[in-house]
Amino acid sequence: MPRYPPSPPRRDIDAAQTQSVSFKVTGMECTACAGSIEKALKRLPGIKEAAVAVIQEKAQVVFHPAFVQVETIREAIVDAGFDATVLKDSIEQSRNSVCRIRVRGMTCTSCSGAIEAALRKIPGVVSAVVALATEQAEIFHDASVVSYSKLIEAVEEAGFVAELVSAGEERNKVHLQLEGVHSREGFRNIVTSLEALAGVTEVELFLKEERLVVSYDPDLTGPRCFIEIIEQTGPANVYKASLAMGADRRADMKSEIKHYWNLFLWSIVFTVPVFFLGMVFMYTPGTMKRYVGWKVINMLTVGQILRWSLSTPVQFVIGWRFYVGAYNALRHGSANMDVLIALGTNAAYFYSVYSALRSATSDSFEGTDFFETSSMLISFILLGKFLEVLAKGKTSEAIAKLMNLTPDTAILLTLDEKGNVTFEREIITQLVQRNDVVKVLPGSKVPTDGEVIWGQSHVNESMITGEARPVAKRSGDKVIGGTMNENGVLHVRATHVGSETALAQIVRLVEAAQMAKAPVQKFADRISQYFVPMVVGASVLTWSFWFCAGKASWYPKSWIPPSMDEFELALQFGIAVLVIACPCALGLATPTAVMVSTGKGATQGVLIKGGAALETARKVDCIVFDKTGTLTKGEPSVVNTKLFRYIALKVFFSIVASVEANSEHPLAKAIVEFAKGLRLQEPLEQHQVQDFRAVPGQGVQAVVTGKRVLVGNYKLISENGISLPPQASEQLQDVEVLARTAVLVAIDGELTGLISVADPMKPEAPAVISTLKLMNIKSVIVTGDNRGTALAVAREVGIQPKDVIAEADPKAKADRVKELQSAGMVVAMVGDGINDSPALVAADVGVAIGAGTDIAIEAADIVLMKSHLEDVVTAIDLSRKTFSRIRLNYVWALGYNVLGIPIAAGVLYPCSRFRLPPWIAGAAMAASSVSVVCSSLLLKYYKRPKKLELIVH
Repeated sequence: MPRYPPSPPRRDIDAAQTQSVSFKVTGMECTACAGSIEKALKRLPGIKEAAVAVIQEKAQVVFHPAFVQVETIREAIVDAGFDATVLKDSIEQSRNSVCRIRVRGMTCTSCSGAIEAALRKIPGVVSAVVALATEQAEIFHDASVVSYSKLIEAVEEAGFVAELVSAGEERNKVHLQLEGVHSREGFRNIVTSLEALAGVTEVELFLKEERLVVSYDPDLTGPRCFIEIIEQTGPANVYKASLAMGADRRADMKSEIKHYWNLFLWSIVFTVPVFFLGMVFMYTPGTMKRYVGWKVINMLTVGQILRWSLSTPVQFVIGWRFYVGAYNALRHGSANMDVLIALGTNAAYFYSVYSALRSATSDSFEGTDFFETSSMLISFILLGKFLEVLAKGKTSEAIAKLMNLTPDTAILLTLDEKGNVTFEREIITQLVQRNDVVKVLPGSKVPTDGEVIWGQSHVNESMITGEARPVAKRSGDKVIGGTMNENGVLHVRATHVGSETALAQIVRLVEAAQMAKAPVQKFADRISQYFVPMVVGASVLTWSFWFCAGKASWYPKSWIPPSMDEFELALQFGIAVLVIACPCALGLATPTAVMVSTGKGATQGVLIKGGAALETARKVDCIVFDKTGTLTKGEPSVVNTKLFRYIALKVFFSIVASVEANSEHPLAKAIVEFAKGLRLQEPLEQHQVQDFRAVPGQGVQAVVTGKRVLVGNYKLISENGISLPPQASEQLQDVEVLARTAVLVAIDGELTGLISVADPMKPEAPAVISTLKLMNIKSVIVTGDNRGTALAVAREVGIQPKDVIAEADPKAKADRVKELQSAGMVVAMVGDGINDSPALVAADVGVAIGAGTDIAIEAADIVLMKSHLEDVVTAIDLSRKTFSRIRLNYVWALGYNVLGIPIAAGVLYPCSRFRLPPWIAGAAMAASSVSVVCSSLLLKYYKRPKKLELIVH
């Protein structure tokens, strides 16, 4: 049996911990000032939310203290031209501050706007975003002021169905649903048992919901232990516990599709007979016409009674949802699509009721009813909603595919004290805990991120990293959850579980991107705000014009159909205007395209953090590239060493490596690895390193066993007053011509040696720069390396020497980005290191290499998961294609209304006698939303530029 070494203790920094701080801001005169402050703050790394109120002269900022400090935030406000002071006692730790709620019942952007307005009125809510396409609300709030249950109540009071998806971003919490516990004593025993468990820090009990929230240390315990403790606390097989999952979007979508389909079928059952009775049998000679036209009471016919009876369930039972939606919208001072539908169908139905009642009480009145109009309107609108929901379900297929990568179950191994496997059992993947050992069989998926501790195999990681060839795995190698094990058996120790896994973070990023609104969507939101009142006004004007024109005989009586009078003809025009105008298509034009685009990008290894990044990326006309790890592979190695003083090579590297061991720079790591390969006589640990200091953009310095050592570039050496002998200058030039990096070493004020480090160029770099030129995008190199090396790299990839900035520290990189912006360019920065973070934030679009540092990834707007440079082109090309599609969507949406409303109002009637029946207008309205969603779905077939397909890694 395999034996394993003991698992090392591990504790991750909780990236979800945030703080909030409030500032008193003076000098603001209008909302434009607040907007400029918010924009300046959001450029800082680690800023989660920033809200500025002009009247209160207050700015509230929620930030991640690992990336940005309070003083830096204050300085950003001051740099924007305003005075800012921190309000006393305003710095607070934020916990459980992000709440996601599934919202059902929204029909257009008027609904989402009403929900946002209701949520923002609640004390403690920092911001609220409601996405129509994803049917989700994301609320950032102070958990100590307002709970998520209050937020759900607010959504429900606004007239919508709300369901909790997640509450808080803290990873080390789990929600457990209890079953079989019926007494307070039972709940109390469970809480006591859990609190006694090592690693449990807090247990929250929600009696009404029979739910527990357990905070814990993942190094010591986890959800599986909690479930086992709960089930052991009560009588045998009585107490049950399970993970309380958030709302499943896919299940909700299937349920909604089925719901609309059933409503449509029931509507058809009643509407088809109404249609035949009103539109077919009345004009069919013979027995059927005689029966339908038989008068029962005065002028009231059998046909009218049947049409009235059949259309009533459609109007008030099947169409009840439109009444509810319209009532809730009007109650909160807004108007949505439901208002238009309710007005249109009610006008047709109640006029028909009036006509039927008058026929029953008169022996001469032969009125026309429109029962078929109201019934067919509701049927077509329900069909449109069914097709719309069906199409919207396909927009989130990318997330569904990502989530399906994780296997449902895992094989958990039990080990004895010696590390031998004693037992194995199958558990659901969500119950795998950190430091668990799981078995991965050939042909099965890796259940979670971890480290191989036994066995060897090849793992296909293409679904995550994009690497086409299976990667060999053996003891000590890392594996990613969701990847496919090809051949051998592997035993894997879990290192990241649940929301910590790479796959979970990718899904979270894509979901966040789909929630975020693109700036272009504000256009639709503004239109939708006034759309419904304008349409109602247009409908009233249309009816008034045709009715008055008929009474005043402005048109011949022959224009009026034989079965109508002036009032009924005017009513048909008015209803048609009401129902053909639809704000839904406008509201769906942007978010559906962004959803499909970000999902497609994720499947191609490009994570785009929201619509704003997507929109800005299409405007990019200049890209600034870092060199090391971006244009080059980031895998430097020592290729040559030149000594200028008499010193043994092993002694030289022993001193240099002792200093570089304290640095995180890739060049430092390369030197340390080379030194280890020399088998140094004195281990690095034996050297006393004191006064170590890193000089950004230059190198490092320290005192080693009493000797002052400088290791870095020419700038570091020259600024410390050390001159280069002619031999060193020649050697430095030769190294730079070869596109290598020269690391100079000075000991006790005298140049001692030069280490030549080569970092291979990424093979795709020249093709990427060439493609960017064809896209009219300028490429610039900004690097901390020496100018000679930077110029050599520029020649190799095809960048002009004038577009190379060398020996730049992090501030200089950010300053260069700002210079390009001041020249009127939209700048993207591509980098991978901590020193690139200021430039990534300063740029209009920050692009981080996936293999780079966490801080760089956090600061970026776009993350290249596969670390392939050609994905920069993919991201920009995808953004351009997406916004071309959004423009086309707006043409569809506005085209229906701009052309449809005049036609429905009767513009063509005087010259052609063509009028649009209200039920056909309703079908056109439904078709507008469906066509916009289907237009967005075409982005699923996006293909990156053909030139990139030829690149081989």
